Amino acid sequence: MVLDLDGQLWSVVWFQHHKPGKGNTVVRTKLKHVLSGKVVDKTFNSDTKVDTAQVDRREMQYLYKDGAGWVFMDTQTYDQMTLDENVVGDAKNYLLEEQIAIVAIHEDNPLYIDLPASVELEITYTEPGLQGDRSSGGTKPATVETGLQIQVPLFLTTGEKVKVDTRTGEYLGRIGG
Repeated sequence: MVLDLDGQLWSVVWFQHHKPGKGNTVVRTKLKHVLSGKVVDKTFNSDTKVDTAQVDRREMQYLYKDGAGWVFMDTQTYDQMTLDENVVGDAKNYLLEEQIAIVAIHEDNPLYIDLPASVELEITYTEPGLQGDRSSGGTKPATVETGLQIQVPLFLTTGEKVKVDTRTGEYLGRIGG
């Protein structure tokens, strides 16, 4: 859900109804500013009226990057839309051509991209590991096909596919073999 607070758009990251022993019920929230990405904690009285923003979440396919930005195509209408760096944000580290993502749009303005919790990316470069490193639990830097650098276990090699968390950039596991 996206709230409109004094003309600013905030997405609700987390909320909890709280009824103290005495007094009114309140709603505690963690809100993320849609444009800046800043996260704040805010508490509302349960009777506070809050405006919600009409946000259209469209399934779009990432086509390519050009000088103007990242070009996406609506999978329903086939309309193309170019998103700039502010909208794409950290999602650029996880986007591969032809990948499907959800683009949140408010009054024809793209706000942000929602990616799946994890993506599969190929390691394009990492130093060779050493035999016997499988059990040591150490890590080494690896560059994946989007250009993002992540930490991976020592035994992984260039060309392997790995699962990466799109929220933290953490290595989650090896794909296949």
